[in-house]
Amino acid sequence: MKSSMRDKTEGKFHQMKGKIKQAAGKISDNPKLEAEGTVEKMSGKVQEKIGQVKKVFGK
Repeated sequence: MKSSMRDKTEGKFHQMKGKIKQAAGKISDNPKLEAEGTVEKMSGKVQEKIGQVKKVFGK
C-alpha cells in the first residue's frame, strides 16, 4: 500500500474513532473523553490531508 493511501486510510480511521469517543463522552458526561475524541478527530483530518498531499506529489 502506498504511503499516501495508508495515511488517508488511517486518517479516516482516527476520525471515526474520534467521533465515537466524542459521542461516548457526551453520553457519559465525561468531558475528558469528549476532548480526547475531538483531538483524535482533528489529528485524523490532518493525517488524511497529508495523504492527499502525498498523492499529489506522487509519494
